Amino acid sequence: MVEHDFRYTLFNPQHTLIECRALVPGRYQVTGNGGSIHKDDVLLVTLKGSKDLSMRLTVESVRHLINPRGQWVAVASGPAFKALEILNWQVKCDSCAAVLDFEFAVDAKLGTKGHKPAASERVAALGWASKADKHLCPRCQESAQ
Repeated sequence: MVEHDFRYTLFNPQHTLIECRALVPGRYQVTGNGGSIHKDDVLLVTLKGSKDLSMRLTVESVRHLINPRGQWVAVASGPAFKALEILNWQVKCDSCAAVLDFEFAVDAKLGTKGHKPAASERVAALGWASKADKHLCPRCQESAQ
């Protein structure tokens, strides 16, 4: 198993993601160029409409194309969104007033009740601590210990 980074970047145009589309929730068809993709490899792909969010897809099958050279089509499994929604929120550290502007992904079918759990998960992934409605940035967490 190898992890391939296909997140949006202009630094390596020979190793690019051409298309990633949902076949059904949790199953994706991915078309790319370069990277020597094999079954059970992991693909990191940027979420459409996001600046810095990505998802991990596990390759179930791959077909390498003869023409154009280096292109492949894979079927992969990953997060099951029925309707993906990217939201931007902001939290403020209750100790030093540092501000974190962040994006998070949520299944739009969950409505507003899905926003807070998804946002809390993303804030924790970015190294911030949350208790009730209080937030601490990583620097304030270190000084509190």
